[in-house]
Amino acid sequence: MPRRRAGYPESVATRGQRRSAADFLPPDVDDLDQLRGAAAGCRGCDLYRNATQTVFGDGAPDARALLLGEQPGDREDVAGEPFVGPAGRLLDRALAEAGIPRERTYLTNAVKHFKFVPPERGKRRLHKQPSAAEVSACKPWLLAELRLIRPEVVVLLGATAGKALYGASFRVGDRRGTVFPLPEIEGVEGVAVATVHPSSVLRADDRDAAYAAFVADLRVVAEVLAT
Repeated sequence: MPRRRAGYPESVATRGQRRSAADFLPPDVDDLDQLRGAAAGCRGCDLYRNATQTVFGDGAPDARALLLGEQPGDREDVAGEPFVGPAGRLLDRALAEAGIPRERTYLTNAVKHFKFVPPERGKRRLHKQPSAAEVSACKPWLLAELRLIRPEVVVLLGATAGKALYGASFRVGDRRGTVFPLPEIEGVEGVAVATVHPSSVLRADDRDAAYAAFVADLRVVAEVLAT
């Protein structure tokens, strides 16, 4: 009989069993603060081992728009809040230009822990794309957020966000700037709009053009919210 690891539920104590956030999700949760508190202790994948803390979603509990990114970055990992680094500041500016008040949105990520490449001495930690297994392990938190908030529109910020909800075949280029139905999620009705992650705008060769295209996508979201 394998020994149960301290702090782990019995369902994830045995090596070889697939873990996920579902093992840490409270039953019948009906409050975002309760959900956030439970996520702080998530050990559903191994990313928690090197991350500073869980970075849960944040924003209006009755938000009409939920913006879904990939994972927290270096600044977010330290602060414990999503989208507070350079990409978050660019997102703030783009939302304002598109006519979407950030305080009326909810921002979260497909993966709640920072995955990064071990830094060289004195260097900033650089993000590493989460694996499909890590995205899948974290998905119960995302689904719980969606069921509690029930947004009218989900903004998919990049490929990882799209794959978290639609599977591995999702391509941003196929759906960018268009409105399409959310996948079937119990208790949730609404639509999605796909665009790039704001960090890709910061990396673009022609940053002005990339930013203008990003704002144009967010204006599609604003049009949905205006109807």
